[in-house]
Amino acid sequence: MPTPNVPAARPAWLAVAAGVLLAAGLAHPGAARAQSGHMPDETARHDATWLQWPHAYTYGRAYRDRLDPTWVAMTRALVASERVNIVVYDATEQARVRKLLSAAGVALNNVGFLVRPTDDVWVRDNGPLFVYDRNDRLTIGDWGFNGWGLDASYKKDNAVPAAIAQHLGVPRTDLNDVILEGGAIEVDGRGTLIATRSSTREPNRNADLSEAELEEVLSDQLGIRKFIWLDGKDGGKEDITDMHVDGFARFGLPDTLVTMSRADLRRWGLSPADIERVHTASDVDGKPYKLVQLPLTANDVVTTYGYELGYQGSYVNFYVGNSVVLMPAYNDPNDAKAQAILQKAFPGRTVVAIDVRNLYRNGGMVHCVTQQQPAAL
Repeated sequence: MPTPNVPAARPAWLAVAAGVLLAAGLAHPGAARAQSGHMPDETARHDATWLQWPHAYTYGRAYRDRLDPTWVAMTRALVASERVNIVVYDATEQARVRKLLSAAGVALNNVGFLVRPTDDVWVRDNGPLFVYDRNDRLTIGDWGFNGWGLDASYKKDNAVPAAIAQHLGVPRTDLNDVILEGGAIEVDGRGTLIATRSSTREPNRNADLSEAELEEVLSDQLGIRKFIWLDGKDGGKEDITDMHVDGFARFGLPDTLVTMSRADLRRWGLSPADIERVHTASDVDGKPYKLVQLPLTANDVVTTYGYELGYQGSYVNFYVGNSVVLMPAYNDPNDAKAQAILQKAFPGRTVVAIDVRNLYRNGGMVHCVTQQQPAAL
């Protein structure tokens, strides 16, 4: 990424957008034009869920072994209603993962593998964003990923969307000039996006773009007509995502925003102004979202191997599959309370608790490590 205050070449998408506007005679500011893409909400029908399986090549064997059970549990819960496509580091890892799943009684007939080196497991952030183009054809948006603003290894992970596009034979749009992590945005599938500025525009993420320019590409590629911008905050070393929105506010359904109470949002680190924006959020028609409020864990999280994290866990980072909702669980008294609330919000799906205590030490939960592949229209 260019350093702040140093002029950079305009991203290719800006030139393309300008050409479209001029050709259509709509070059004046704020003019409407045909959008290139549309991102459905997570509750829309999936063909598959993508996972990047933990390995030992970046952070060692203990890291891998402590995370394996979470990936086995997610795969087991998902395969009954959709395909699970797993990115594995190499052929040795593929054989190991197949053995793990078979030993756990997970049928492999609905599991696929893509052998591709990765840095880590966070496919929500480095993986493809699937969208429908203006002809309703499923395509992959290949956005730039730079390790959450150069805070972690990323070069192998940044190549994953292109590899998946080739594997599936799906058209790919190269958007690598713009840094965008999937966990940094939430879309309701009806034209509204909610995100924090801190995780989308900072010195090492899109510093060369104005907010209007970033909105332009998001509007064009994802079909966005309304932006709900939260300020967020710099997370420092404790949160290298710099406050991804999917940790505290999710569109559980197109008309519903799943979040926390005002008090818990304060504990999570949101400012009073951001809390107000979340709790009064409305859709493209100005209709307030229904709010579903999940608690934080009652206690600070402790890993399965006894490491005390010193902070509470969020249940908002759930993942919606075709017939299940995968909910982060922490062996905490509030697990059952959160599960009951989510089950009421998703009566047509079964809420499955997934133990994320070890994963949470590394900064993420269920949504952070899953990526939906919408069904072809």
